[in-house]
Amino acid sequence: MLSGPLSDQTTQAEALKVLEHRSKKRGLARVLPFMGPAFVVSVAYMDPGNFATNIQAGAQFGYQLIWVVVASSLIAIFIQSLSARLGIATGQSLPQVVRQEFRPWVRYFYWVQAELAAMATDLAEFIGAALGFHLLLGLPLFWSAVLAALATFLLLALERFGFRPLEAAITVLVGVIAMAYVLELFIAHPDVGLFKGFVPGFAGSESVLLAVGILGATVMPHVIYLHSALTEQRIPLQDPALKRRLLYFSNLDVGVALSIASFVNIAMLVAAAATFHRTGQSEVADITTAYQTLSPLLGPLAAGAFAVALLASGLSSTTVGTMAGQLVMQGFVGFGIPLWLRRLVTLGPSFGVILLGLDPTRVLVLSQVVLSFAIPFALVPLLLFTANRRLMGELVIGRTLMVVGWIVAGVIVWLNLYLLVRSLT
Repeated sequence: MLSGPLSDQTTQAEALKVLEHRSKKRGLARVLPFMGPAFVVSVAYMDPGNFATNIQAGAQFGYQLIWVVVASSLIAIFIQSLSARLGIATGQSLPQVVRQEFRPWVRYFYWVQAELAAMATDLAEFIGAALGFHLLLGLPLFWSAVLAALATFLLLALERFGFRPLEAAITVLVGVIAMAYVLELFIAHPDVGLFKGFVPGFAGSESVLLAVGILGATVMPHVIYLHSALTEQRIPLQDPALKRRLLYFSNLDVGVALSIASFVNIAMLVAAAATFHRTGQSEVADITTAYQTLSPLLGPLAAGAFAVALLASGLSSTTVGTMAGQLVMQGFVGFGIPLWLRRLVTLGPSFGVILLGLDPTRVLVLSQVVLSFAIPFALVPLLLFTANRRLMGELVIGRTLMVVGWIVAGVIVWLNLYLLVRSLT
């Protein structure tokens, strides 16, 4: 169970001073108490699944699909801001509101599908972490998975000291991913043609399919649930005016964190375009091949940076997935199990995949198919609840945001259904 507080008392006190205009701090020091939740959820937008999709898009079509990554990032910012808004306004997570508003059989159904989605997500992310150790250390994939499991247990152990240290560790890993791709871009030397990629356009039906893949995988259901849980009691407030100010800082947190995630995704695509597409190696279809090809093309430093970024991505995202599963259980059905036990149980499918010798990249793709079923179950209630004045009070979304939200939801659900049909056929 998440025994540590979601925000330590020092952080709460500093945040209250800022909200009540009693703080003398300025600049970054003034904003810092509010930063964290969005950085935790941002790892879902640069997880190992994103590596595979962005590398393939860059290798096959160069810079042409950069605009799709930008559009995906804007959608992610919008949805995560709604999730945080729900937590601030109601003092409850999305799963808790579902339990409160829906009938018992509905919430148990929601819990089961959310757990399946969390398991599918964790499977892909843990295998990504194992691949990172495998590529960096040259160990067999099984022993790389053992190392990944130990590293994840160590990260989750930080929760005993409160949630802030775990937030800080995940934020550091996000920084490692970003810095690795700064180095990757510096080595790859992309040309000025990359700016054309910000103009919408396609290069045939295959590029449309890849664009759908990038957009369709934008929304990760487990972090919609998680973000509302991270903000629900982080800074407890009753005054509507203070809640509005808190929402401002929360949106700032979302904007900064997901802008970094957007940069990482764009950098993945640009580096793949500058390295593989420019040299005519457009058939780089999986993560391992990309790593092996990078070394002769750009040198061992570039390959090492890629592997470090993948490892940081896998470790941070699998840790966040475990946390999300725990908070989902607590929210929907009102009880939980120790985080270490949940981590132990969810390791089973991942080790099964490795011991059976299945293709890790293929498993990453199939896990996204499972996630496509779960997206409407997270997104539709979020829109219903944030448009409900009885629940949201003064933080209820207006008609414009509601219309935008339903359009975004419709597009995402359609794209994921399209991906599902294409994957199964």
